[in-house]
Amino acid sequence: MFLRRHRKEVDGESYEYWSLCQSVRTAQGPRQKIVATLGKLEESAVPAAAEWAELEALLEGRTPPPRQLVFGETAAGGETAEPAARWELVDVRGVRVERGRDFGAVYLGLALWRRLGLHTLLERLIEPGEEEVPWPVVAAVLTLARLDGQRSELGIAEHWYQTTALEDLLGVPAAQINRDRLYRGLDVLARHKDALCAHLLEKYESWFGVQFEFLLYDVTSTFFEGQAADNEKAARGYSRDSRSDCPQVCIGLVCTPEGLPLSYEVFAGNRADVTTVEEIVAHMEKKYGVAERVWVMDRGMVSEENIEFLRARKARYLVGTPKSQLRKFEAALLDKEGWSEVQPGLEAKLLPHPDGAGQEQFILCRSQARREKEAAMLARQRERLCAEFAKIDRALQRKPQREAEAISRRIGRWQGRYPAAAKLLEATLERDAEDRACGLRVATTVDDGQWAAQVHGAYLLRTNCTEQDPAQLWRWYMQLTQAEAAFRTAKSDLGLRPIFHQNARRVEAHIQVCFLALALWRTLEMWMQSKGLGTCARRLLAEVATIKSVDVVLPVRRGEQTAELRLRVVAKPEKRVAELLAHLGLGLPTRARIVADVVQKMAV
Repeated sequence: MFLRRHRKEVDGESYEYWSLCQSVRTAQGPRQKIVATLGKLEESAVPAAAEWAELEALLEGRTPPPRQLVFGETAAGGETAEPAARWELVDVRGVRVERGRDFGAVYLGLALWRRLGLHTLLERLIEPGEEEVPWPVVAAVLTLARLDGQRSELGIAEHWYQTTALEDLLGVPAAQINRDRLYRGLDVLARHKDALCAHLLEKYESWFGVQFEFLLYDVTSTFFEGQAADNEKAARGYSRDSRSDCPQVCIGLVCTPEGLPLSYEVFAGNRADVTTVEEIVAHMEKKYGVAERVWVMDRGMVSEENIEFLRARKARYLVGTPKSQLRKFEAALLDKEGWSEVQPGLEAKLLPHPDGAGQEQFILCRSQARREKEAAMLARQRERLCAEFAKIDRALQRKPQREAEAISRRIGRWQGRYPAAAKLLEATLERDAEDRACGLRVATTVDDGQWAAQVHGAYLLRTNCTEQDPAQLWRWYMQLTQAEAAFRTAKSDLGLRPIFHQNARRVEAHIQVCFLALALWRTLEMWMQSKGLGTCARRLLAEVATIKSVDVVLPVRRGEQTAELRLRVVAKPEKRVAELLAHLGLGLPTRARIVADVVQKMAV
């Protein structure tokens, strides 16, 4: 081995460094191999374009340019050789860590954003102007914030953005992310809803091979904080969030059986679910063409008008039915023959239309677990209603009342709170010799009680599909739980509720950002499933969120001078998190970047 001195000229200045070399014999003769670089090169900043090219490759799952580093340096002159070591004399007692930032969650979210190609789509759709921050970048910030559970643009601008590593990943200083810019970004993004939905459909098909033979449709609601007086769609209606005191809007979501969101529509808050079906079906056919898809919907969407509408468009359907329809199939429900086991504890039976119509068939299902649950719920309702009736009875016995109207209203109020039990209990006011209400007599309606016991755990499905296996039809219907799960995710994890915007256009944009965040969430679940990591995106995001980026500050001595060298690095993840990222094929920046080299006062 021997030492070799090297000289390089960069920008007209000469630098020297030393390397440890070794002579080795090869088939082509003796060759000299560099074992280690011992000298040092002065700092050379990495061009921003080179950093971004490396970062882009990592996020999109491509092989990075050779030996270029995201957070690190290249060799002098921009060569792709391994950069020489830089040696400094460090006072270890003064080493400290500053500027901790959340890196993992936004890095993973940005990888999903870019792998779905949303950045290139928006760059193509939005013509650049004189804005300081490109609108596609603002859209990414808004969506990643929703993926991280941020509920307002004000919170993003004043706190969230500064606590994440997006300033390094996107190259946008925190000072340029403010509330007004985010609001204008919502306005710009809202214009491209249809193009975004069509793009997502193409990506689902190419990345996951998703087919669109089945479409799931469901409706939910989300409420406003404030009166939303200027929004014509804000109205009081049936609230799934138990906030009937607040105005709301209804949201219809179309998704695949895997739960991947395809499209959505915003309806007035007092609109009945059943009235939205024709509009959403026509909307989907206009965008994606008329096809004999199977529409899967719950019983809240069912009406004879909707069924006729679907038939007229040659669409197939599999829908739930109101429980009252079970009366028509009482004999089949009590008959022990013809049942097939779908899964342990659940049976199904295929039945023809009771009126002899050959274009429809029904699937009668009964579940032991559901039976026990419904029986327990009814028993609890009945117990509580009886307790309230007993209170009324005792009050009347103590103090009979001549005016019975107030007592009747009180009885009706409790019957409305426990409607299932009210059908089984008949309450009658008792009167004394002076025609005063002096007590309350409660009796059980025997027929209704017997029927309720028979239908516990039973439900009925309706379809015009030609499939003859009741188990397969039941499994198709159960895919509707994916749409329900999508709503739960949007509300609980992605900040869909409540809505703070009052402007109608901003409300639509808020829902659109939540829709994009839901697309990222569901895409992550599909990505995880394909890699054998399960489907709990919430758990993976929590694990990846433990990865931080920090500035390591090194006090160094250079002759008679001292300096502070600030290195920006991504902390090494824990073993389990590193394994998760490896399974996803997602790399992390591995080298430090010098962000400051400040010479201090002369040493005394």
